[in-house]
Amino acid sequence: MDEVLKRQDSGELKRRLHGRDLIGFGVGIIIGTGIFTLAGVEAKSHAGPSVTLSFVLGAVVAGMAALCYAELASSVPTAGSAYTYAFATLGETFAWIIGWDLLLEFALGAAVVSRGWSGYLANLMGLSPEWFGEDAKVNIGAVAIIAVLTVIAVLGIKESARVTNLLVLVKVAVCVLILAVGVFYIRGENLTPFIPPAQAPTETAGTLHQPIVQAALGLEQSVYGIAGMVTAAAVVFFAYTGFEALANLGEETVNPKRDLRVGILGALGVCALLYIGVSLVLTGMVPFTEIDAGAPLADAFDRVGQHWVGALISLGAVTGLTSVMMVELVTIGRIGFAMGRDGLLPKKFGTAHPRWGTPHRMTIAGAVLIAALAAFVPISELADMVSIGALSAMIIVAVAVPVLRKRRPDLERPFTVPFSPYLPIVAALACFYLMLNLDVMTWLRFAAWLGLGMLIYLFYGRTHSRFAKDELSSKDRPS
Repeated sequence: MDEVLKRQDSGELKRRLHGRDLIGFGVGIIIGTGIFTLAGVEAKSHAGPSVTLSFVLGAVVAGMAALCYAELASSVPTAGSAYTYAFATLGETFAWIIGWDLLLEFALGAAVVSRGWSGYLANLMGLSPEWFGEDAKVNIGAVAIIAVLTVIAVLGIKESARVTNLLVLVKVAVCVLILAVGVFYIRGENLTPFIPPAQAPTETAGTLHQPIVQAALGLEQSVYGIAGMVTAAAVVFFAYTGFEALANLGEETVNPKRDLRVGILGALGVCALLYIGVSLVLTGMVPFTEIDAGAPLADAFDRVGQHWVGALISLGAVTGLTSVMMVELVTIGRIGFAMGRDGLLPKKFGTAHPRWGTPHRMTIAGAVLIAALAAFVPISELADMVSIGALSAMIIVAVAVPVLRKRRPDLERPFTVPFSPYLPIVAALACFYLMLNLDVMTWLRFAAWLGLGMLIYLFYGRTHSRFAKDELSSKDRPS
């Protein structure tokens, strides 16, 4: 544990962020796809008006996980987030698994959002669908925005924060507009029944595309009802997971003991209220069976004759999704920086730029992977993988809280999770239950990614780790 706390000596990041910057980053990454796309998609396909309850359930689970993150982030304020916490509590092998998992989560998340951004931009500006949107063979728009944001992320964390905070102001203003205008167009009949009765899907999918809990129990496929609401919660959950990106900024926070918990819990609280409010307005304005899956909010206001609001929503979506990508790029750089500093990835990824103080090599490498995914892989094949990666990371964090308390009771903890170990255990079980509501194919892809990661660890990371080298050096010293 002490070695983990001392790892900053091989390339220190600059402390330039305050609590308000962290809240801006948090809102920047959380408010995006969930509000502008997934609320409508999940209402139509799984939950109906009860998608609002899906966001409530997601917020409760994310809130419990956030408390665990806040304790560990304030106690171990280093780059790497759940990766560092796993290293401190469960050891190197487990740390590699979770770090590899986090790289998957944020890379896929950025790729999903960049493709959505490209489609919204095409709709807003009338651009060619041959190069922008889901019908493009090569999504040039998605690649271009990743390239621009990578330059900003490499230039400096404060510059990234300024850009993100500006975009967040626009995005939150659009969300407030949706609530202020949309509330006057809510119709009670659209919200009745609030939880539609369960029914067979209109198109029966194969077992691989059935929630794993249904497949394991041999249940018939169904949508809506309580099961549909929980399935929707599992899908939209990744929209809440931006708060974990803040834990990666511990080394760049001026006062991590105070600012980290303010940033994590503050950002999550603001975003939960916006998600719940906007999803209620959307399903109240339009019958859930008629919601447009491509641009649900803009279409809802077009239906009631408020076309100017629809145009502003498209603008808000473009700015909102930009801030999500910005924070995800920053996060990938910090996770890879921590893993490279430990020798689990090549050492060059674990060094900061001498002038800009950012993990430039890892940020660029991550951007190349994101751009490749965004250029060719459709959103539908990427989205669920983000959720399963986020949920598995949160299970590790929840388990790490009581383990670290037992191993290091003397460690200073500016913030502590209440009712530990019971609340962390409940958080871990809740995350696992949501994972069981993702489909079988998502689990198979996740297993394949983890298998690839273990091969890299066994043939490279295990032998190049700085701790493995320290152990070898100690054996070679004369007694």
